[in-house]
Amino acid sequence: MIKFILNGKNAVAEEGMTILKAAEQNHVDIPNLCYLEGCKSLNLCGMCIVEVAGADEPVPACSTVVTEGMDIKTNSYRIIKARKMVLDKIAETHTPDCLTCGKSGVCKLQEYYAAYGSKDINVKTGEKRYEIDESNPFYYEDHNKCIKCGKCVQVCNQLQCSDAISFSDKGIELEGDAFAGQKGDKSKCVSCGNCVSVCPVGALMPKSREKLSAWNTVKTKTVCSYCGVGCEMYLVTKGNRIVGVEPANGPANSGLLCVKGKFAYGFVNHPDRLKKPLLKKDGEFVEITWEEAYDTIAKKVNDIKGRYGADALAGLASARVTNEENYLFQKLFRAGIGTNNVDHCARLCHASTVAGLATTLGSGAMTNSIEEVLSSDVIFITGTNTTENHPVIGAKIKQARKRGAKIIVAEPRRIELADLAEIFLQIKPGTNVALLNGMMNVIIEEGLQDMEYIQSRTEGYEELVQTVKSYTPEKVAEICGIDAEDLRKAARLYAGGERAAIYYSMGVTQHSTGTQGVMSVSNLALLCGNIGKEGAGVNPLRGQNNVQGACDMGCLPGDLTGYQKVFNPQVLEKFEKHWGVKLSDRAGLTVTEMLSAAEEGQVRFMYIMGENPMLSDPDINHVKKALEALDFLVVQDIFLTETARLADLVLPAASFAEKDGTFTNTERRVQRVRKAVEAPGEAKADWQILMEVMNRLGYGRKYAHPSEIMDEIAELTPSYGGISFERIEEKGLQWPCPTKDHPGSKILHRETFTRGKGLFKPAEYIESAELPDAEYPYILTTGRILYQYHTRTMTGKVDGLNMIAGESYAQVNPETASRLGIADGERIRVSSRRGKVTTKVKVTDIVEEDVVFMPFHYADGAANYLTNNVVDPTAKIPEYKVCAVKLEKVV
Repeated sequence: MIKFILNGKNAVAEEGMTILKAAEQNHVDIPNLCYLEGCKSLNLCGMCIVEVAGADEPVPACSTVVTEGMDIKTNSYRIIKARKMVLDKIAETHTPDCLTCGKSGVCKLQEYYAAYGSKDINVKTGEKRYEIDESNPFYYEDHNKCIKCGKCVQVCNQLQCSDAISFSDKGIELEGDAFAGQKGDKSKCVSCGNCVSVCPVGALMPKSREKLSAWNTVKTKTVCSYCGVGCEMYLVTKGNRIVGVEPANGPANSGLLCVKGKFAYGFVNHPDRLKKPLLKKDGEFVEITWEEAYDTIAKKVNDIKGRYGADALAGLASARVTNEENYLFQKLFRAGIGTNNVDHCARLCHASTVAGLATTLGSGAMTNSIEEVLSSDVIFITGTNTTENHPVIGAKIKQARKRGAKIIVAEPRRIELADLAEIFLQIKPGTNVALLNGMMNVIIEEGLQDMEYIQSRTEGYEELVQTVKSYTPEKVAEICGIDAEDLRKAARLYAGGERAAIYYSMGVTQHSTGTQGVMSVSNLALLCGNIGKEGAGVNPLRGQNNVQGACDMGCLPGDLTGYQKVFNPQVLEKFEKHWGVKLSDRAGLTVTEMLSAAEEGQVRFMYIMGENPMLSDPDINHVKKALEALDFLVVQDIFLTETARLADLVLPAASFAEKDGTFTNTERRVQRVRKAVEAPGEAKADWQILMEVMNRLGYGRKYAHPSEIMDEIAELTPSYGGISFERIEEKGLQWPCPTKDHPGSKILHRETFTRGKGLFKPAEYIESAELPDAEYPYILTTGRILYQYHTRTMTGKVDGLNMIAGESYAQVNPETASRLGIADGERIRVSSRRGKVTTKVKVTDIVEEDVVFMPFHYADGAANYLTNNVVDPTAKIPEYKVCAVKLEKVV
């Protein structure tokens, strides 16, 4: 710390701080228009100048470092006069419409005019020189209000790293033709809206044109309800409507958002929201009261349980609802009904991560923190299209590259990060294990492994050496369809990193060998000593906002909260004592097993909360048969989804914006979700519905607020033992957090692994369950895209997203398209052994000749009519990423 004088008073600051930050730390506000946290200072606006004793001229506070003994004046007569001159200069060209501008009340320029008593901007004769650009679906650009502060350029190029905005004579200019959505093929803009968020004036504004003045809106801090990054943000509300979103400077997102987090909130206000319970009578839904709904559920549960036993009932929890609600859901089925038949969509995305990493490390979660991306010197990306599926983490990876990090990408498609990589390995889908074995072969043969780490912290090394010995670069190159020398380069680069991190997602997990793929990732990290240290680790990126939390809360058929096993007598005794009921010690059915059991008549009742298996699960024809075979189906959701339409009873639930609770993000951080608006009609928070259903079934526990549920979770769950609403009010905590004074765990396995020693668990490469043949000659692989989310329950209600990516499509290589006589934009039929769909073709060279990619989001042209429901024998996860298809032009 250093000492200095600030406006005549003694002050202290950290060495190396700028005057601007030092003043802020000492509660003195220095006005500025161009400074942006996390970016290099531009010194453009002239507003942050201050006087420093001994200096001939005022200095910019945003770029001048405070030094020992410095005497600073921030509001002298000379400084105030200079700032007024800056403001008057801006007013000469600024459009004079403050009273009608949507930024009025939250405009920094307007604020400073009022503060400094400058000439009223509204009497200036600023002439409208430029047309307003309305081409983006989400926001408009008005160059007449641009003050050339450069914030949009900085956030786009230095933080979002899209490099889509630059300076021009108008102030700012979009690179390429224009924005995404209209002329977007030539634009780098991804409509993230971060430029809109940082614009201090009305030059970049959301198209809603709502007047977001401080005096007529309320801001509520919460967590985004889309992917697993866990971006913190403010919901801006007016009356009982969300009218905007602003990013918060959260630990995961550092003030950034993606297009969905920033603009895709319209589903909350949508008129199609479910508002009353619906009971199907004679094939049609009719509105009923909540009392009738609860009576119906109790009657059906008791009847079916009485006739067929508790295991004839099953439930699907949700990665979209809060931790507290998932906890109550599994408690409902275990304590209220008496079965462990509880699962959720993690089974379909990261069940193999939970199984694989729990085996090798002792904990099936991300080992490091999102912020550590910036301290990695090598980043290995495989099985994840990070910039589209986890956009803010993707942006941080691009920031790390600008700081000097080297990137390796191993993917079946040439994703955006492949173009930034030192080495790109375009592997054949389903060959992950062979690839990783090949990299380990090179590392061991060339003596690049960390033997000190291996000897002191791991076991099973000799078995690994023997297994990977036969996976020579030449053999692996043939299996994966890559160049052997590129494989060697990738292995050397990863092994040579001081802080090498691996990021993976469903391209590794969604295979019939997904667990082996995850354990192979772990093997590689252990081999090079990259677990338990800053900027390294094994980092599975979880797909939905609370899929980590849903797993943590015991929404798995063999696990209670915190992965405590249902067949462990001590665990069962603890829960039985706390819950006051006898519990089953037999593991329940997984998602895929439930549906097969339903089709066979073994499961007769299902309760599905916030999930849509009629789009998300493989082999949709099979899913439909299974759900239709049930005696009774309850669906609890915010819209009448494809699955809800098959239900006998539909319960209207509150969205994330209409309730309190917590989400746990991909880095194990438990964060507060806060109520901003009231739910529509008679819709209720999921926790309230579940509590009332339990009460109606005879289990009498009542909760007044979700904080009470978290207290119960903490009491029963060692990894959450120190977490409470009070402790995470300002900033979330990362588990394990076992006690009330524990700071949370930024990095796992620092000194020792959860299981003791890290385990090498080698695997042989096994081909995918279904491969191309003469009848079905192409490999279909599926995934997500930036501009939609999961089954479009939420994003399907957002017009801007649908303008950009509103229909199903299949990506096909140009050579394949030419051979089949298919042109870009034409309709094709894609068929597998399970079904067929018609979709639009996108001809692109980012896929290889024998590979077809389809996003699974769409009901029209649903990719999961085609996918294979064969599962990984350990994790029971379906093989979404590889199945055989044929293509036909639709005439």
